[in-house]
Amino acid sequence: MKKYIKHIVTITLIAGAAGLYSCDKTVEEPQRVGYTPANVDDKAGSWKTYVLASPTEFSVATPSSVSSTEYQAELAALKQASASLTQEQQEAVVYWGAGAVYRWNEIARELAARYNIPPASNAEGKYPVPDANNPLADPKFPFANPPYTARALAYLSVAQYDALVAAWNYKYKFKRQAPSKTDATIRVALPVSSIPTYPSEDAVVAAASFTILKAMFPGEVPFLEAKYNEHKQSRQWAGMNVSSDITAGNDLGLAVAAKVMGRARTDGMSAANNQTVTSGMIETAKAMGLSEVWLSQETPARPPMLPNYGAVQTWNFDKAALVKLRPGPPPALNSTEFQQNIDELRSIQKNQTREQARIANFWADGAGSYTPPGHWHRTAANASHEARYSEVRMARTLALVGTTLQDAGISCWDVKYYYYYPRPQQFGLKTSVGLPNFPSYTSGHSTFSGAASAVLGYIFPERAAEFSAQAAEASVSRIYGLIHYRFDCEVGLKVGKNVGQYAIDRGKADGSGL
Repeated sequence: MKKYIKHIVTITLIAGAAGLYSCDKTVEEPQRVGYTPANVDDKAGSWKTYVLASPTEFSVATPSSVSSTEYQAELAALKQASASLTQEQQEAVVYWGAGAVYRWNEIARELAARYNIPPASNAEGKYPVPDANNPLADPKFPFANPPYTARALAYLSVAQYDALVAAWNYKYKFKRQAPSKTDATIRVALPVSSIPTYPSEDAVVAAASFTILKAMFPGEVPFLEAKYNEHKQSRQWAGMNVSSDITAGNDLGLAVAAKVMGRARTDGMSAANNQTVTSGMIETAKAMGLSEVWLSQETPARPPMLPNYGAVQTWNFDKAALVKLRPGPPPALNSTEFQQNIDELRSIQKNQTREQARIANFWADGAGSYTPPGHWHRTAANASHEARYSEVRMARTLALVGTTLQDAGISCWDVKYYYYYPRPQQFGLKTSVGLPNFPSYTSGHSTFSGAASAVLGYIFPERAAEFSAQAAEASVSRIYGLIHYRFDCEVGLKVGKNVGQYAIDRGKADGSGL
């Protein structure tokens, strides 16, 4: 029988770091433990990378032979480090043993939940913008809204994946076996596979993840540094890696992540909150015949969230494809179709069922959560863990899902600010699941969910119907929550699936055999 734990959408930090406080939304999930991968993916060193020109772009030194004096000394040190562990060390081994990619993505999601707090207005009736140079000031940086979280998780997953593809290339070039296979007296605390240990995949992931997350969440550097060091140390406490395995992996992970961050600095995110572009957007929407544009329903009025996010660089397609993905206009506000949609919402507001309310609240993923992109990342990580994927294949899964989620967000924000369509609240509808501060058409939940479910259905075809049903429920939840018209959701879901197809096409050509 599986043991289950309460998984909180935010985490409590250990080792003296400041606490992260959870909301009351919990999800029952099986406790994650280490496993031997179902497939070692020995050819993964040739898989197509995202940012690296090739898996050999950064070199890794040839390791000492297992018969050398240097390696024998490393074995002796490892034997001592793993011989007798404290309770805290044992807990760290079990925690990180569930998977490097799995745990760092979990940490990232939960940091996103902590920072998903919209800035409050000040005494002057204005909303201060979080400052990356002073991240712990009020309001804290970042405001990890859905587009920000999608981008952070995409860069994290791409860095992990590219670094692991490079690591796999060198692993199977040098073929250094696990320390316990050279010295059977070494005490091991986790399953040992046939995957070569130099460079260490855990050190690669730890270094790459630390580099990305300290840039995305600069106020959390002390916490992240503690986890980074603990992760690497846990591999020696578990008897899994000698110090040269870890050093080589660490150096490779840092180098790859530095290049990935080079892309991040030039992807256009710095201009995503440019408020000067909105007047032109409104003029365009009115010129297309829109009689009433979206307006903030907050008091004081809040500036629209990330109006220029649609101009951020995409991963799996270019700007021409972005325009091609843009759907046709929503119904005119004086049309029969609009009236039917607003009447449906008014009927739900008057007669909402318990099941509709449950669905609306389950998928809300609003302030204090890790948002719809985080919700789908968790689904992807859990599916990969349940399939007993190797680290590199799990990273591939999350990179495909992560990049399609960011692409979906970029596509959706392009549509939202192109049409600038008013939300139902401008026509008297009330909502209990939080009111997003951006235009209505199309639904972000629907676009994110359509894209992620399409990619997950490709990776796990036996579960495609399940993921599709989840996406459909996520989409309709926004109708039940009374913050989207049905056409917002239906069109968003369709566009999301089209966005996901670009990632699927990339996956089919990446050399992974899937």
